[in-house]
Amino acid sequence: MALNGNNIIVYSGGSAIAGTRSNEIQTQCEVIEISSPSEGQWRKYIAGRKEWRVSVGFLVSSQATVLSQLLNIGQTYTLKIFERGYESSRNVSGQAILKTCKITATRGNLCQGSFEFVGCSALQ
Repeated sequence: MALNGNNIIVYSGGSAIAGTRSNEIQTQCEVIEISSPSEGQWRKYIAGRKEWRVSVGFLVSSQATVLSQLLNIGQTYTLKIFERGYESSRNVSGQAILKTCKITATRGNLCQGSFEFVGCSALQ
């Protein structure tokens, strides 16, 4: 899969509301330490529960847009991650809560920022 920064679509209420240009996708699994009678001096682990998160960079062009984005934290969205050209066959999706909206505003420049989504369902 060739992920090149524009392969995530954000949905709200079944409608596409945004696409990404830069993103970072992370999946992770907890590890649970177990005891083993055959490995007394060495730690042994099994896989536990999984989680995923997505960080997205963006540019903002108007103050009204910035203010409305700051208020969207806590809302749940559907994120679809796909390979361009294979949207219907090579994709994964899941529900995610918008955890963080970060805005960086510098005088004389466009506002920049990022969203952090935390998965609240399986990524399938």
